[in-house]
Amino acid sequence: MTSRTDLIDIESLQSLLSAGQCRLIDCRHDLFDRDKGYADYCAGHIPGAAFAHMDDDLASEISARSGRHPLPDADAFVASLRDWGINNDSFVVVYDAGNGSFASRLWWMLKFWFGHDQVAVLDGGISAWTAENGALETGIADIDPGTFSGSPNPAVVASTDEIATAVRSGHGLNLVDARDAGRFRGEVEPIDTVAGHVPGARNLPLSVSLDSDGRWREAAELERIWREFLADGPDVPPVVMCGSGVTACHLILSAHLAGLPAPRLYVGSWSEWIRDENRPVATENQAE
Repeated sequence: MTSRTDLIDIESLQSLLSAGQCRLIDCRHDLFDRDKGYADYCAGHIPGAAFAHMDDDLASEISARSGRHPLPDADAFVASLRDWGINNDSFVVVYDAGNGSFASRLWWMLKFWFGHDQVAVLDGGISAWTAENGALETGIADIDPGTFSGSPNPAVVASTDEIATAVRSGHGLNLVDARDAGRFRGEVEPIDTVAGHVPGARNLPLSVSLDSDGRWREAAELERIWREFLADGPDVPPVVMCGSGVTACHLILSAHLAGLPAPRLYVGSWSEWIRDENRPVATENQAE
């Protein structure tokens, strides 16, 4: 049984639910169908779970300069947390369909952006829950409002201006891209209008943190992976990115579970970087 910190298994979750000691948030999402996550939630979710929409709750509207998932207004996010029944002393469990790619965004927003330490990602998500014959509830959960209060910490994010300055100077950049290798190299790009990566960035696909069953690797293995990766890069703290600042949070959780300092998040990520055609783009076959 895992402990109540950052990553939680089904047995631990069941114990917490039986004791009425946690708030559940369903973060399922589909990047190609914005309505699918909510439809899946209504069709069947872990009993008592609220639903967090990636585009509407965990991000703000896209602007002409932003990436696809800019952070939400802080007051709006606090209002959402209250709607989900969260208080300042709540232990929160977040989950998605399986590997934590989307749930990690809310985990990071709570733990690092807002400093709410009592939050964990469900290892294996709802797939693990149903595999253990866990009951599902349909419709929309009836939740009493919470009283959460807090303010964000801007120090945990990196801006496009900061990344661009590091790229131009050639110094101080330790940018880690969580996208799969094909997208990083610019061989394929199913979502954004330009393929490739930020010059100088290095690729650590989020999948390296998972075993063949899509569950999280043990902490010692995660530490080995991260230390070997970081040893080959610049001796400055890493910043993580992805397509839009969502799945990069998976790498932050990975590093945190490994016992390493949490990287900062480049929220705008690739989809914001390419908003300005004057920003350089690298591919596998380009000199950086």
